[in-house]
Amino acid sequence: MIDLEGYRLNVGIVLCNRDGRVFWARRAGMRSWQFPQGGIKCDEDPETAMYRELYEEVGLKSHHVRLIGRTQEWLRYELPDRFIRKNSQPLCIGQKQLWFILALEGNESDICLNYTPKPEFDAWRWIDYWQPVNDVVYFKREVYRQALHELSCHMERTVAPSIISAA
Repeated sequence: MIDLEGYRLNVGIVLCNRDGRVFWARRAGMRSWQFPQGGIKCDEDPETAMYRELYEEVGLKSHHVRLIGRTQEWLRYELPDRFIRKNSQPLCIGQKQLWFILALEGNESDICLNYTPKPEFDAWRWIDYWQPVNDVVYFKREVYRQALHELSCHMERTVAPSIISAA
């Protein structure tokens, strides 16, 4: 779903473990890593889209996680010109995202990247909370910084505050 300004409505997912580390996944067949994310369908609210994307990309269902919080407002990033499909209608110039933070309540063995015929990711690992800000593709860095900053207050109530000290 693309809004009138050209932004694709999307959800981003920060999944954390009991140690305060976050789930980081490598895009299938690529060298780039990111958080799970995906588009919101016309008939979905953002939370429903988040759980659908979590299952499709990571294999986790709602009983495997606990919703800790989400960003209050939409966060936006624009695509570099070379990634804009100029012949597509409606034209998509970037993403407009609500970010959710979840705690893994199940086991790591519940994570499965190949629940769909075309998996989004082919590898994953746990990393330090702030590391994605530096490691994600350059045009997503600011939105990652904003999302992690806003969501960090929820993490501090879930794990030891020293783990989440600001970057």
